[in-house]
Amino acid sequence: MESYIRFDWAMKRLLRNKANYAVLEGLLTTLLEEKVTIHKLLESESNQEDEFDKYNRVDMLAENSKGELVLIEVQNNNEYAYFQRMLFGASKLVTEYINRGEGYEKVRKVYSVNIVYFSLGHGKDFVYHGKTEFVGIHNGDILELSPFQKQTFKVDKVSQLYPEYYILKVNDFNRVAKTPLEEWIYYLNTGNVPEHATAPGLDKVKEQLKLDRMSREELKAYYKHLDNIVILRDNIMTERAEGRAEGRAEGRAEGRAEGIKEGVEKSRLDMARSMKTDGLPIETIAKYTHLSTEEIERL
Repeated sequence: MESYIRFDWAMKRLLRNKANYAVLEGLLTTLLEEKVTIHKLLESESNQEDEFDKYNRVDMLAENSKGELVLIEVQNNNEYAYFQRMLFGASKLVTEYINRGEGYEKVRKVYSVNIVYFSLGHGKDFVYHGKTEFVGIHNGDILELSPFQKQTFKVDKVSQLYPEYYILKVNDFNRVAKTPLEEWIYYLNTGNVPEHATAPGLDKVKEQLKLDRMSREELKAYYKHLDNIVILRDNIMTERAEGRAEGRAEGRAEGRAEGIKEGVEKSRLDMARSMKTDGLPIETIAKYTHLSTEEIERL
């Protein structure tokens, strides 16, 4: 097998060229299970100024031939609020791509495709699909569109009007690629293309994303990008390890302090109990133990 350029780097440098749209079209066609043609690329947040974000993530916004919006994002390192970030990104597109005064029927369909290289959530699969459905709380039926709505909006289901989310947990893929989607996941995970891959777009990866097609300067920049990703991951892992160690140390110190505090409190209560048994006035017991009269009366 030959090594190919990582997908996130290709998104930054190569796939924005119209001549290379076939790579993205192949991925989206395979994932959405319908023919996808990219009409144009739109502005996104791809060129981050923050040094961490510059290597940690990259995104691309495309408009397909049906006028639908497809946001593709690659995230290299863990982000605990990533689910909310997906929601924010899709919601932002819904509101930004409708003109003031237009009717709600002009709201654009949004697909959010998230390629993550970290453990997001807890699940057994490596590809997840999320969509919006309205389910009856008594009968369990799914709310459907009326015939007029189907004809007007040219869709069959309510969920087709709402944003849809795809999560590709590529690091969790550890099997032989047998389907077109698994072939794509294998490439995203390893940077290699299965020898007999048939998935749409992977033939273009083989042609256009070979490492040996890059100039010396491009290779230098590319390898620097890979090094930075590794450094970022190491830094995050180190910070977490140090945080856990500090947490354990603080926990032990807090535990010792709490133990001392509990011991002192027990001694005061024992002293007050003995004094009360000996018949000393409550005021006297309170003076020497610093307990309240209510605490002493309860003993």
